[in-house]
Amino acid sequence: MSGSDGVMVPLVTDTEKISRRQKDQGENGDGAARKAQPLPPRKLGADQHYKEFKIVAFYDETQDHRLVSGTRGDCEVAGRLMRREAGRIQLDKADEKVGNVDGSPWIRNQVQRQSLPLDALGLDFYHLSENIHKARREIFGEDDDGGKQWAGQLLHVFKHSGYEAAWKQLLEWRVALKRGRPAADRLVNYVSERRDMIRYPEFQAKGWQIGSGPTEATCKTLTARLKGSGMRWDSDNAEAIMALEALTQSGQWDLYWKSQLRPTG
Repeated sequence: MSGSDGVMVPLVTDTEKISRRQKDQGENGDGAARKAQPLPPRKLGADQHYKEFKIVAFYDETQDHRLVSGTRGDCEVAGRLMRREAGRIQLDKADEKVGNVDGSPWIRNQVQRQSLPLDALGLDFYHLSENIHKARREIFGEDDDGGKQWAGQLLHVFKHSGYEAAWKQLLEWRVALKRGRPAADRLVNYVSERRDMIRYPEFQAKGWQIGSGPTEATCKTLTARLKGSGMRWDSDNAEAIMALEALTQSGQWDLYWKSQLRPTG
């Protein structure tokens, strides 16, 4: 299985760095100028408080074997990371090669651009459900029983009958709708743009997962150390911490350090 996702990481902004430096070179509490050693050149900070880092994960069906990694780079960098990691595990030699992702366009684009040897790329069922329930709440309200019944029936059709049957039901519902059409149109467009990824009956018949839970869990574990209370990071330091955690998550901690540390005897 293959998965990718984006996760927000708290960073130190350049404005905060300037403010801290001015404070360090400022006055003592009694108003007297503080004598301080000259500070080293300032490393540039981020332009925003949070930036999206990219996560790439490969794992077998039982999750006994995993290879995870992360990058502060953009979509292109993440795509090259996908290709590199796929090569490391010789993904092309696997009997079944399936991707399960949240449907973000950058992931689908990079899977294609990097020619990942996947047999199929599926839309995580949770994210489809999330978008259907978002439309339900906008159109019917949070607690409307009719809206909940509509969402449940539509998801059932998607899961057990497939895209074509659900698409027909969705369009008929949209035509008959008397209010909330902008929300309905957003849902229709979301589904249409991901039609090739909505293959739940096929995936289930082959015993493939229809959820990206392992990738979502990886996003949490790989960035847990970065999200403590009050923590802010330089992006390169955050990426380094992620790399160390990735070694642990991939079961490669001991192997890596044995290859890097010189014998002391």
